[in-house]
Amino acid sequence: MISPGGNDILIKSQKAASDLSGSNSGLAASHNQAVILRSIRWNAPISRTELAARSGLSKQAVARITEKLIDDGLVVEARRRYGMRGQPAIELEINPEGCFAIGAGIGRDHLTIVAVDALGTVRDRIHREERFMLPDAFFAEMKEALKTFRRRRAIDETRLAGIGVAIPDWLGEIPFIGMPDEYRLWRSVDVRERFARFTDHPILIDNDATAAAIGELTYGLGGEIRSFFYIFFGSGLGGGLVLDGACYHGTTGISGEIGWLPVTLPEAPAGERVQPLGQVVSLFILYDFLAGHGIHVARPQDLLGLDARGKALLSEWLRLAAGHIAEAAIDIGLLINPDAVLIGGRIPVTILDELLAYVREALARDPRPTPRIHRAAGSEDAAALGAATMPLSHALRLESADPAQLTRSPLRGSADRPPTRPLRLPSPTPP
Repeated sequence: MISPGGNDILIKSQKAASDLSGSNSGLAASHNQAVILRSIRWNAPISRTELAARSGLSKQAVARITEKLIDDGLVVEARRRYGMRGQPAIELEINPEGCFAIGAGIGRDHLTIVAVDALGTVRDRIHREERFMLPDAFFAEMKEALKTFRRRRAIDETRLAGIGVAIPDWLGEIPFIGMPDEYRLWRSVDVRERFARFTDHPILIDNDATAAAIGELTYGLGGEIRSFFYIFFGSGLGGGLVLDGACYHGTTGISGEIGWLPVTLPEAPAGERVQPLGQVVSLFILYDFLAGHGIHVARPQDLLGLDARGKALLSEWLRLAAGHIAEAAIDIGLLINPDAVLIGGRIPVTILDELLAYVREALARDPRPTPRIHRAAGSEDAAALGAATMPLSHALRLESADPAQLTRSPLRGSADRPPTRPLRLPSPTPP
């Protein structure tokens, strides 16, 4: 985990630039294993000779390390490469059965639990569309999911690296549209203690938007884009910051909280023209907007079945929201200057593509420098997949592995935070 000091950021950046360079010193065995695992993951299928060339390690060191990784079940000899002089080279790959992970994405409107193998392939999935799931129900679902994954043989529990949990910070504290009073029970829940009642597997916890960014870093566009800001579109609006291949949490763990970024609504009543971005753009705000026009939407998938009038209203809202997202993207670009801003989350892909088109239109009209905008490669299960990536990263010693996730708990304490109330964007032009 990156510490808050500027020197630590520099050190982390320098490390990221050389994290595929090995050391022939006998004191660096663990580091060298990590280097080889990462090289195999990024370049598979790859031979031992090629691994030595990429890592800077001797052929003898590579041979010792790969044999151990094969014995540990993390790497397999996949095939022989013919067509070259001498003995055919044996190619190595990550063993899909080498380790497994479970990831849970809990939000204010859903729960998604996935079981994945060492390649990040989803072996099983459980999903519940449910508003404001209470703690007892959540832990009951998690306990049952473990049983289900065992029964379906989606995982080999002897090789389960851990359970990742992607959970919004301040869950039960920040007011949301339609939130019942009992949802405040989340404020007093010790997540780790509750998991310990039914499993002894490692529990790794991070913010849902950060988890989505971790998944993107490891299995999405992170292979090409090493510094990016991830705008996570869910029941609320969140963000995750990745710098030089590592997630940055900030001093108190709130880095990326884009939902509190102020935006201006020129047509709003006096006194309401400056609002937090998350109070203007999110799925719940979109649902509330459509409800104000007599259209009931309860799930992201419902947006795909709108009639012509509903689609026109949706497009108008997306245009208005895109202007605010474009403004936020410019601010991010000027302040952080990442390689790109990625947008993903629970919004259906086709609708997200429409939103992105409007964002790019808004950026094209602005004379200020603008960052590249991309749709995140992760699916609508981005938070759950990112949660599953956390234990995999530790088992495979990937760049995104963060020891703090083994002790982190969801952030609490929002007494001094501004209240959130439903706010409708200015009404669109009637279709």
